[in-house]
Amino acid sequence: MTTPSSHWTLDPSVVHLNHGSFGAVPRTVQEVQRALREEMETNPDAWFRELPERVGRARAAVARFLRVPAEHTALVPNASAGVSTVLGSLALPPGGEVLLTDHAYGAVAMGTARAAERAGARVRTLHIPLEATAEEIVAVFEGALGEATALVVVDQITSATARLFPVAEIARLAHATGARVLVDGAHAPGMLADPVGLAGAADFWVGNLHKWCCAPRGTAALVARGADAQGLWPLTDSWGTPDPFPRRFDVQGTSDFTAWLAAPRSLEFIEETYGWDAARARMTKLAEVAQGLLADALGADLTPVGGCEAPSMRLVPLPAGLAADQEAAHSLQHRIAADTGCETAITTWDGRGFLRLSAHLYNTVSDYERLAEHLPGVLNA
Repeated sequence: MTTPSSHWTLDPSVVHLNHGSFGAVPRTVQEVQRALREEMETNPDAWFRELPERVGRARAAVARFLRVPAEHTALVPNASAGVSTVLGSLALPPGGEVLLTDHAYGAVAMGTARAAERAGARVRTLHIPLEATAEEIVAVFEGALGEATALVVVDQITSATARLFPVAEIARLAHATGARVLVDGAHAPGMLADPVGLAGAADFWVGNLHKWCCAPRGTAALVARGADAQGLWPLTDSWGTPDPFPRRFDVQGTSDFTAWLAAPRSLEFIEETYGWDAARARMTKLAEVAQGLLADALGADLTPVGGCEAPSMRLVPLPAGLAADQEAAHSLQHRIAADTGCETAITTWDGRGFLRLSAHLYNTVSDYERLAEHLPGVLNA
């Protein structure tokens, strides 16, 4: 096998430890996308004439990877766009209730609040303790669901807190009350072998392909099953509007869909080079080792973050008072990058700051050892 660095174009002078935010596109996938863009510019008329069929083939390849039928799968720019698509298409009942948790991604929470306000519905945010077990998380939802609940929006893997939620059981309980379920699986593709299957009977599922699958940014999947699927419409009406779901999403005017067309190559690349099962095992083990290294370096107690941890993302609590809000978290993240040469994710939740570790195939134990060596000095400065 060639060295990992040969597959990526990441700056070797920087230690890249924040894969979970923006991903990294392998060299071979960049080359495929570059060739597609050149083809588009060589003959735009032919390109856009043939584009819907090519998007359909790429969508089918993504669906196979996700283990779902292509006719249940649409491509969208990112998970937030997928959530907005569902929220913009559903008719929430006036006076109805939408359930969120306090781990929800900020853009999703804001979009949900706007959709509820438009409909005259209300949002109720459930508190899920960081150390909660799967059974305890389910119990919180069971106690909150009721006749007024119209929609549950729940993370499969939470962004700021790196929790793996038991979404299949939550969906089962929600359906028993007549509520629909939208699963935000932004981090799930690639990290989980069968993310849509693990979501159970959820009505809608969205997931990013630019994160753990390393597709070009701007590529995500929206999976919808059941009667509500045909009620989903792209955020922009275009010439695909008369088509059924999901084909109406394949035609979006003059959008640059080279990212979508190159996405299958990223899925093939990881399978050919590492093997997906081996890749997931490697990333999970590395995240576990990294968490231990950084916890030891900071003298951090991992007990509060020992609940339903995500496989390839882990939290390390920061000293009390650091990164207590979003502005402070961003400031600290920038300072760490400047002082250590390490790109990290500093998150904040419930007034507490955390180092969120992501592990991908280009990372090594020595990357985390470097951060462990230099981070205490930055935090104590």
